[in-house]
This record gives sequence, C-alpha cells and structure tokens, in this order.
Amino acid sequence: MLLYRTNIKRNLKTFLILNGLTFFSSAIGLEVKVGAVLSMTGTLGSYGQDAKKGMELALAEMGNSEPKIKLIIEDSLSTPAEAAKAINKLVTSDKIAVAIGDVTSSNTIAAASIAEKSKIPIISPAATNDSVTFQKKYVFRACFIDSFQGTVMATFATSTLKAKTAIVMEDSDSDYSKGLSKSFVENFTKNGGKVTKILRYSQKDTSYSAQLTEVRKIKPDILFIPGFHQQVGVILRESKDLQISAKILGGDGWDTPELRQIAKGAENGSYISNHYIATGDNKKLQAFVKAYKAKFKEEPSSFAALAYDSIYMVRNAIKNKNSAEPEKITEGLAAIQKFEGVTGMISMDKNHNPTKPAVVLEFIPNGYKYISTVNP
Repeated sequence: MLLYRTNIKRNLKTFLILNGLTFFSSAIGLEVKVGAVLSMTGTLGSYGQDAKKGMELALAEMGNSEPKIKLIIEDSLSTPAEAAKAINKLVTSDKIAVAIGDVTSSNTIAAASIAEKSKIPIISPAATNDSVTFQKKYVFRACFIDSFQGTVMATFATSTLKAKTAIVMEDSDSDYSKGLSKSFVENFTKNGGKVTKILRYSQKDTSYSAQLTEVRKIKPDILFIPGFHQQVGVILRESKDLQISAKILGGDGWDTPELRQIAKGAENGSYISNHYIATGDNKKLQAFVKAYKAKFKEEPSSFAALAYDSIYMVRNAIKNKNSAEPEKITEGLAAIQKFEGVTGMISMDKNHNPTKPAVVLEFIPNGYKYISTVNP
C-alpha cells in the first residue's frame, strides 16, 4: 500500500511538472509559468525596459517563496502584430498559466484578443484605453483608464489653469492617444471650455511644424498632447522654438527619461497625469523606490512601478486561490480588493479596471513637482 501511494505521488508530481506546476511533499507548492509581452525594442522600447526592471525587482524580492514564478519574456517589438505573435508563442509553446503585458494600448488589445480566446488571464501594467478590458473575462489591468485620465486633465485645465480654449494634438496611429483625446475633449467641453481644433500626426512624422504653426496662429490657452515620448519630445522642442505660449498638457505616456533627452528642457512647465510620484511618502512606495534605485541606479518610472504591482497582483491571485489553473487565477484577479500596491490601493471593478487615484505633476528640471491627487 505504501508503494502504491508513493507511485501515485510520483505520477502526480510528473503530471504537475508537465503542466507548469511543481508538487512539494508538504502542502501544495506551486511553480507557475508567467508570460510577459513587453515592448523591449522599437519605438516604445523604453517602456518595456522599465517594466522589465520593475518585474525583476519584484521577483528578486519574492526569492524562493511560494508560489514560485517562472517568468518568460517575449518582445513585442513595439507593434500590435508582434504582440499578437508573442502571446501566441507563450500560450501555445510555453504553456503559460497567466500573462502580463503589453505596456501600451494598441499592443495590449492585439495580445489580449488572443489571450481571451485561449482562456488565459492577462493583466496589462499600463494600457489605459477603455476598450482593453471591455466585455472581456480574462483581461485585466493595473492602471487607471483613459476616460478617467482625460477627465482629470480636462478638469485641471479648466478649474486650476482657468483655461477657456484648447487644441489637441492626437497621434492617429495610437488607440491610447485617440481614447485619451476623446475623453479630454468631452470633459473640457462639458466644463465650459472650447476645443478649437484637433490636429493629427503620425508616429512616422519627424517634424510637427505644420501643426504647431496653426497652434501659434490660433493661440489657445491649452495644448493637449496625449502621445508617446518619441513624438512628444520633438513636439515640445519645436513648440519652444516657435514660442508657443499655450500651457502644454499630456498624459502618462510622457513618463520616461527619454522624453527629457529628446525635449532638451522644453518639457519644463508642462503638466501630466500619472499613476504615482516616486517622492510620495507612503512607506511601501518608498521601500520600492529605494530598492529600485539601489538595483538599477535610477528612479523608477510609472511603467516600472505598474509592472512591479502587476506581478505581485498575479502572485496574490495564485496564492489566494492556491492554484495555477488559468480559470482560478482569473477568479483571483477579479476578486482583488484593497490590494496595497506602490501605485496606490487597488480594487478591481466589475470591468476588471482598478479603482485608484491619479496624480497631476508638473515637469521641473530633473524631476516633477507634485500638484494634486485626484480620486475616481
């Protein structure tokens, strides 16, 4: 009888290992394959690199504690098509139980559609477009959504800056930019402001002087640019060269050191909505910032912080359900309430979007000036 039981245990152990799990003799110890789709190279590479660092720090902190996470990273090359290929490999070849990524909306939408069909839960650290999780069972995020972010910046423009008119410069290649633009326009108008023009550009553009010449001519109070750092940095620099007087506002896509390198100081005096500020006085946040700086010799961007939170949220879901089954992890993610992340207290709503605050920050030399925190 003892031999029979031993054989059962050995066979069960073999079965679990083949399915991405590890069975330990005391209780249940899990080793879970977690896939990550990140823009490691290409135009959005700095976001993915930051996210990777955030996850690396989290994994280092977890050490050998259970459940153990085996992270497998695939590069989306900063494009939706490659993001789809990456998640497909992770699901079909690597047999992951859950995925993290991508960091931008268009890439996440492409990857999430495959994860949804495959019934594999996926959580994006930073994809803010409202449609990412809409009517999806297996898709989650760790960040606020653009309808909230757009409201925050429209209200800041009208209430704090007392703006009456605005022009929006929208990236026609980006779901993120279009969604954030839509929310800002709706709320700025609702608040009594007037959006005099929506100017569009492509990520392939290298100069924006035609659009900015029109901005200078119209002289709006606000120029809102919901874009990514590669283009925004150039737009800011050219705006300064053209002596545009409008207050310039943006979103969380600006939060990368590369924007400062491109803008060359022209970013100072601009305002953004963001997920957190590294100088916040929360003890958990400060422990994260201290550890991140010690490991990577730089201050963590919001993409690093959100990825750090994402992997802990996945671990929390696995631990609470004591399972590495995708369905159980999905249930665990959906049930998250009052999870203390470094980017704020996270509670998942019925649409798999976290209820959490945003901060408004002003660019100053070598850092940010905290303006306000806005709760949903």
